[in-house]
Amino acid sequence: MNKVVTFILAGGKGERLFPLTKDRAKPAVPFGGIYRIIDIALSNCINSGIRRIHVLIQYKSISLQRHLRQGWNIFNSELGEYIDVIPAQQRVGSNWYQGTADAIYQNIYTIEQERPDEVLILAGDHIYKMNYCAMIDFHRKNKADMTVAVVELDRSMSGNFGVIETDGSRKILGFQEKPKTPKTIPSKPGMMYASMGIYVFNRETLKEELTQDAQKITSHDFGKDVIPQMLKKKKRVFSYNFRDENKKEAPYWRDIGTLDAYYEANMDLIQVSPIFNLYDKEWPIRTYQEQFSPAKTVFAGEENPERIGLVLDSLIAGGCIISGGRVQRSILSPNVRINSYSEVHDSILMEGVNVGRYAKVRRAIIDKDINIPQGTIIGYNPKDDKKRFAVSENGVVVVAKGTEIK
Repeated sequence: MNKVVTFILAGGKGERLFPLTKDRAKPAVPFGGIYRIIDIALSNCINSGIRRIHVLIQYKSISLQRHLRQGWNIFNSELGEYIDVIPAQQRVGSNWYQGTADAIYQNIYTIEQERPDEVLILAGDHIYKMNYCAMIDFHRKNKADMTVAVVELDRSMSGNFGVIETDGSRKILGFQEKPKTPKTIPSKPGMMYASMGIYVFNRETLKEELTQDAQKITSHDFGKDVIPQMLKKKKRVFSYNFRDENKKEAPYWRDIGTLDAYYEANMDLIQVSPIFNLYDKEWPIRTYQEQFSPAKTVFAGEENPERIGLVLDSLIAGGCIISGGRVQRSILSPNVRINSYSEVHDSILMEGVNVGRYAKVRRAIIDKDINIPQGTIIGYNPKDDKKRFAVSENGVVVVAKGTEIK
């Protein structure tokens, strides 16, 4: 894989994840207590043996850059390994990145300098496990100009994805962007092939197609513009069926572009048998972790049965103190404190959150360093919650970073 260069698109605003993206890029949003979303794609790269990586950043990228610098400085430059963080530079014009294709086009000089055989392009905001080498081998075997990774999804979800139509040889015949009536899989009429936003290009093909797209007035997007452009020219564009490394019965791939999708993906982790397996030593998910004290519970209810530090069916990071409160079906990031007589259910608490005595939190996402005063109730009264906080379509309460709760 030393002839492959990878670009991870990590510059998106993540508007549908607001207010979690109020002060950070979408790939930098915490996930699973100790990770950032971008750790998933980067771990897939490492586990696939891919070590020449460019991360393209743009929107509110300080925390993302800090995380990459602290946690992913693991490559040996003497062996030709690297992870470079590239901000939008206006190198080929006066605009910032205008779309997924334009982001790569503005860095075409990097590809020309390194002259790889293939270019792998990834989104930095999906949750899945995938061996990219298998996809690249498929691309080479079929002598493809471009290969698109696809996953089988129910046709009812077509409004959220680009839909791929293929023939029996996996060659792509058509592309639909978020159609109401999608092309379905012939052998599975209730299912469709959804684009995963993962692409492999031959270097010269990529340069040709991006240069042509840049000269047009388009949205400069791979799905909306580049793929249809290539199909019109009868290029060899193939689809690669997602092969899951998660070792579960059903393939796992999540686009966590909305608050509800983000919440559900986190809740997947706390099941008795987690749907997304963080404990597989053969396919580890790595990240940067500060040195925290061990998590601990305080008070056993011996003197006062109501004052008991109790944790059930939850993920608890280092530095957390459950001091006489109750936590159930929740995810606690580092340095969270749960004080006496308080209750936290079905919630995600990010680093440094303090839950005061007698407070109650349910079905909520509490962002970093929030202090929840004594007796505060969150997630029990929808009308009251909507007056003070953001609330998702499915009723998950989101307390934004910097919020002062009175």
